[in-house]
Amino acid sequence: MTPLPLLQQREIEANVIAPLLRAFAAEVGEERAREVVAGVVRGLARQAGCAAAAALGGNDLAHLRRAIETWWTAGGALELDVLRDDGQALEFNVTRCRYAEMYRRLGLAGLGPVLSCNRDGSMIEGFNPDIEFRRTQTLMEGAPCCDFRYWKRTQQ
Repeated sequence: MTPLPLLQQREIEANVIAPLLRAFAAEVGEERAREVVAGVVRGLARQAGCAAAAALGGNDLAHLRRAIETWWTAGGALELDVLRDDGQALEFNVTRCRYAEMYRRLGLAGLGPVLSCNRDGSMIEGFNPDIEFRRTQTLMEGAPCCDFRYWKRTQQ
């Protein structure tokens, strides 16, 4: 069986999580409900990072690039402008994010950062804790692009 594209998986998840989150928020408050969901999503992302490294047979920057090309951008979900791709760093901007478009279409724009963007830092922790990750802005939150920066952590 062919796995669903990641964009389609996120849409299914959003349609299940959103009503659960609203019900949970009614019981414990919006802030606490979002904290709990964000923690669960980060845990799942770490697991996904480990699984991606295992599936690709490695966890260096070249393998990370393959993971991005294989899963994240499948079906045109993301459009990237690669700025640097070598053994020391992988840097790119996302210029179109169909994940953000999907959350907006569903009326869940406020949940997009929690359910999608929130995963990125934790995913790399699971994929390879020796790779640093930085992102200062996202399309999901209204910026002109998402600025993804990965680099090999220097050994002490």
